[in-house]
Amino acid sequence: MAEEKEKKHAEPAAPAAGKAPPKPAKPSEPHSADFRYIIRIANTDLDGNRSVVYALTGVKGMGVRLAEIVADLADVPRTVKIGDLPEAKVAEIEQVLQTLPEYTPHWILNRQNDWETGEDHHAFGSDVDLRIRDDINLMKKIRCYKGIRHEQGQKVRGQRTRSNGRTGLTVGVVKKQAIAAAHEKAKEEGGRKKEKKEEKKE
Repeated sequence: MAEEKEKKHAEPAAPAAGKAPPKPAKPSEPHSADFRYIIRIANTDLDGNRSVVYALTGVKGMGVRLAEIVADLADVPRTVKIGDLPEAKVAEIEQVLQTLPEYTPHWILNRQNDWETGEDHHAFGSDVDLRIRDDINLMKKIRCYKGIRHEQGQKVRGQRTRSNGRTGLTVGVVKKQAIAAAHEKAKEEGGRKKEKKEEKKE
C-alpha cells in the first residue's frame, strides 16, 4: 500500500483535455560588446533589438516595403538586429535615405512632382508633418475649396456630413415633422397677433 501511494505522488499530473502544455520561454540571445540599444536615424530613435526592416518602419514616412528596399541598397541583411550594425552601416543607411529617389520608381515615393521644384522626393520624420502643414497653408492662401473646408474644420474629401462630423451647438437630427409643427405654431401665433391688433383698433 505504501509503495502504491509513493508511485501516485511521483507521477506528474496529466494536462487538461484540449490544452497544450505551456511552451518554455525563449532564452534571450546574448548581445555583442558593440551592441547599441538605441539607433538614431532621420532624427528618430529606433529600438536596437528589432530587425533592420521593422526598426526602419519606426521612421515616419517609411513602410515595410520601402524599408526592405533601403536595407538591400545599403547591403545590410534584413533580419539582423539593427543594434548589431556598425556605425559605418548605419551611416550608409542614412546616405541611402537621402538619395532614395535615384534608386526607386517614382510611384513608391510620397512626394511626387513637388509643386515648388517639380521633382520627386521622399519625406521622412518631422519633414512629413512640415510638408503637410505647408500644403494646407497654401490651399488656405489660394482659397481653393479644400483650403476653405480646412479653415472651417469640415470634412475635406466629399464625405457626407448630415450625421457624422457635426459641429456647433446642434445636437441630434431635426426631423421633418418637428419643422412642420414649428411652422404651424408660427402661423397660429401670427393669426392671434392680427386679431389682437384689430381689437385694439376698434
